Amino acid sequence: MARSPIRFSLRTLALTLSPVFVVAAVAAAGDVVVLTDDNFDEEVGQDRGAFVMFYTPWCGRCKKIAPEYEKLGPSFNREKSVLIGKVDCDKYKSLCSEYQVSKYPTIHWYPKGSLKPLEYDGPYTAQVFVEFVNAEAGTNAELVPTPSDIVVLTPENFNQVVLDETKNVLVEFYAPWCTHCKLLAPTYEKVATAYKLEEDVVIANLDADRYKDLAEKYEVNGYPKIKFFPKSNKAGEAYKSGRDLDDFINFINEKCGTSRDRKGRLNSQAGIVSSLDALVKEFISATNDEKKAVLSRIEEEVENLKGSSARYGKMYVKAAKFCIERGEDYAPKEIERLQRMLKKSIHPSKADEFILKKNILATFAA
Repeated sequence: MARSPIRFSLRTLALTLSPVFVVAAVAAAGDVVVLTDDNFDEEVGQDRGAFVMFYTPWCGRCKKIAPEYEKLGPSFNREKSVLIGKVDCDKYKSLCSEYQVSKYPTIHWYPKGSLKPLEYDGPYTAQVFVEFVNAEAGTNAELVPTPSDIVVLTPENFNQVVLDETKNVLVEFYAPWCTHCKLLAPTYEKVATAYKLEEDVVIANLDADRYKDLAEKYEVNGYPKIKFFPKSNKAGEAYKSGRDLDDFINFINEKCGTSRDRKGRLNSQAGIVSSLDALVKEFISATNDEKKAVLSRIEEEVENLKGSSARYGKMYVKAAKFCIERGEDYAPKEIERLQRMLKKSIHPSKADEFILKKNILATFAA
C-alpha cells in the first residue's frame, strides 16, 4: 500500500529556476502517458521522476485543467528523466484507491525510484506545472505553446476579417475570467482545426472584456456569446445550436455548404453536385458512342455552376473523359488506388483532393 502523500504548496516553497525560453511546437496529447493497472509500476517509481494527474472524464474541473496539463507532454518529451502521465480513475478505481485519491483532479509527483508521492497543491496552469517539475526533477524544460487555428480578432482587424463578404465567419466573444469560456475553449479549438482548410470559413474569437466597445456594438451581454456572420449577412446572427463539437460541425456544414466531419476530414458528400446527378446516370447507361454526347451536356451544365460547385464540376468532366478513354473499369480501379493512398500518411490538403476525386468517381461507378 502506498504511503499517504505529502502535501506540497508552491506558495510555501521558493523555487530557484533558470530562465525559461518559449519555443514553437505542436502540442500532442500522445506525449502524456496513459497509465493503467498494467503499466503504472513499470513507468512510475523507476529511473525517472513522474508527474501524474488522477482524473475522471465527468469531472468539470478536470476538463478545465486538461488543456493546460496536456501542454506538459511536448514540454518534457525530450527529458528522459521525467514522465508526464495521467490515470482515469473511472477505469482504474483500485489504482486510484491505492494512492488514496479521493478528489479530482489529484496531481502527484513521484521522485525517481520512489512510489511515495508528493501531492501537488499549486495553481493549475501550464507555466507553474513546468516550474514545479523543473524544480523537483532538476530539469530546465521550456513551456511549449500550442499553435491555434483560431483567428484572434482586435479592433484593428475585426472589420477586415468579419465583414469580408467572401467569408463565412463564426465569432466567439469571450472573457478570460469566464469559466464557461474556458470549458468551451478546447472544443472551439477543434472546430477551428476542422475547418482550417476551408478558404471561405473563418473560426475567430474576440476578448470582449478587453474590447468592450466592439462587444457592446454587437450586443454582447454575457459570455461566451457566439455570433455567425455569413457572406450574406454581415449584421451577424446569434448562434443558437449546442456547444458540443458535433453541434458546431453540423451548423457550419449546413450554413456554409461544407462537408467536414469532427476530425476535419471531408465526408462522403464532399464534391457532389446534385444538379449533375441525372446526367451522370444517363452517362453510365449510355453506349460508348452516346457517352460523348452526354459529356457535352455535362460540360454545358458545368459552365453554369459557380463557386466551389464550378470547381467540382470540372472534376466531373475530367472523370467522364477518363471513363470514355480508359473504359468501364477506370472508375472502380481509380477508387481503389485512391483508397490505398488515403491510408498512407499524406498532407491534409492532398487527402482532401483524393477524397473529392473518390466521391465524384463513385457516382460514375454506381
